[in-house]
Amino acid sequence: MKKIILAALALTIMNNGQAQIFTDDFEGYALGSYIGPQSSSWRTWSATGEGTSEDVQTTNVQASSGTQSIYFQSTSTGGPQDVVLDFGQMYSSGIFTYQSDFFVNSGKTAYFNFQGNNTIGGLYALDVYMDNGSVSFQSGGQVQLSTAYPQNTWFTLKVECNLTTKIWSVSIDGVSVGNWINSVNTVRYLDLYPISNSQFFVDDVSFDHSNYTLSTLNAAAAGLNMGGQIASQNTTPSVVIVNAGSTVITSFDVSLVYNGSTYTENITGANLASLASTTINFSTVVLAAGTNTATATVSNVNGTTDDVASDNVSQIILNPIVPAAGKMVVGEEGTGTWCGWCPRGAVFMDRFEKDYDQFWAGIAVHNGTNDPMVYGPYDSGMNFSSFPSSKVDRVGVGIDPSTMGTPFFNRLQIAPTAWIEVGATFDPVTRELKVSGNFDFQSAASNQYKAAFVITEDGLSGTTSGWAQSNYYSGGANGVMGGYELLSNPVPAAQMVYDHVARTIVPSFGGFAGSFPATVSAGTSHAVNRTIYLPGNWNVDSLHIIVMLIAPNGQIDNAGKATVSEAITNGYVVGVDAGSNLGVTEIKQIDATFEMYPNPATTNVAMTFNLKENSDVNLRVIDMSGKIIASRDYSSMIGASHINFNSSNLNSGVYMVEVTINDEKITRRLVIQ
Repeated sequence: MKKIILAALALTIMNNGQAQIFTDDFEGYALGSYIGPQSSSWRTWSATGEGTSEDVQTTNVQASSGTQSIYFQSTSTGGPQDVVLDFGQMYSSGIFTYQSDFFVNSGKTAYFNFQGNNTIGGLYALDVYMDNGSVSFQSGGQVQLSTAYPQNTWFTLKVECNLTTKIWSVSIDGVSVGNWINSVNTVRYLDLYPISNSQFFVDDVSFDHSNYTLSTLNAAAAGLNMGGQIASQNTTPSVVIVNAGSTVITSFDVSLVYNGSTYTENITGANLASLASTTINFSTVVLAAGTNTATATVSNVNGTTDDVASDNVSQIILNPIVPAAGKMVVGEEGTGTWCGWCPRGAVFMDRFEKDYDQFWAGIAVHNGTNDPMVYGPYDSGMNFSSFPSSKVDRVGVGIDPSTMGTPFFNRLQIAPTAWIEVGATFDPVTRELKVSGNFDFQSAASNQYKAAFVITEDGLSGTTSGWAQSNYYSGGANGVMGGYELLSNPVPAAQMVYDHVARTIVPSFGGFAGSFPATVSAGTSHAVNRTIYLPGNWNVDSLHIIVMLIAPNGQIDNAGKATVSEAITNGYVVGVDAGSNLGVTEIKQIDATFEMYPNPATTNVAMTFNLKENSDVNLRVIDMSGKIIASRDYSSMIGASHINFNSSNLNSGVYMVEVTINDEKITRRLVIQ
């Protein structure tokens, strides 16, 4: 075994208690053997799987020290390995320090957690997710800290938990990467579990505990949050100040240095009791691309210098994601009022909306026979098998909403095929909402791309039992979850307000098949229209319009989002008509693709289509001011049909060609040269 000497802690430690130290470098186990049967400290999650596939074996493929380590690799859904290190007792005060070396294969994941009580699975104090070079530390249902880690090489990860002051900090290879105020401040077990796509090695595991005694006057900086992770975001940074001393703090200064600028807040008239904390917000900051260090410093505590200088600084390294131009990512969440775990989905959907509104369109798709917010076609289209669940841009299988971060950032960096602006007109008397999605194509496409229109509503509530939310977080036994731990199970309907609720998706879940011409050139714009008559119980001021561009593989390529008022300000652009009214689908009579050519045209335009039944056909040509230039009625048509229109009398410009088949319309944009 190797003895690991603890580095100096960032907080004052009084070593007047007995330290309990554990180290394991896995050199004392037979190569290829399971560690559970040979150790009194290592066990499995079930406590009965030692020596089975739930246990972990030693390997000499990689080692941080010596020749051996332990190796975790998951099945497609995670596990079956699930290995627990018993800390020997519950720690609820003082400073607990965990350290180990990790080697995560490139493009793969790793995961571990700290259990917060004596019952395995009863309380999660910390979840740590490593994925393709990014590691996030989560507690209480939210990400507390995110940073980078080196892939395909060994690195040392240390977590220092001051359970007395609630300040937790992390260092990687000896460099501090941040701290935060943790929501759960008890630790009992370490759990190593390979989630989906995991391949990682662990070596040189240790933990230690020391008592902690408060100094007289001490303000500690913790939890520096720059308010975003995306370059070009306007954010409001904040830092948490903790009274880590015994004297009430009445005044202090906090400075933030970032990207060459210094921001200062002078706090007076405070009344911060011992072990209490407060959050200080700074003025708006624009996140800069590239690697920058942000440093928050607390000083001038009660008009003097406090007792402990080492905890006055909180520092994080930022390298924000650079989004692709014009990109918006769609998150579709499966939820239901019957689902006791679904408050977790609501918490993360709210968080994404708050943190990434400029780049994120969130849609809550409700499920269940008694849930009054279910829209059947959307629920059927998502086809979630578990709840809560989510998909980001409809990529892959359903994932837990708490893990949407990585796919969101991945998709945000992929250049979209088209930029999308949402326009609209609205008649408050008839409640006719005419929506336009104007697609500015950045690369070539085809008619295999489709447009779909979604309406979501915020602020929904009701009084009947179906509006009550089942809540397994009630009482806090399953951890902190955005305040749901303080509410009953179920949460009464009178206390519930639902946001991001999917009201409709039209003309279908997969989009409108006639959205675009057979060949779409880069640099061209194509508008698609949809008319929706809003029910009287929909609050227009609480609606969002989301227009999606669905790729041929069924994934969402890009989206545009706007409130109704924002869409009206953007302006309505006349384009291809994707139908009207809720529930209207594509033209029923057409059995094949409607084609119009040539386009651009000069003297003649031909239209071909195949009709499944006898149909009355009408043709109108409309200029961009809305004036009808030409109108033709054709006798009943069936089967392979052909229309020739003489366009020689039209001036050069853009026109809309509207073909009505019985009572349904197809609209195409026509350019006359």
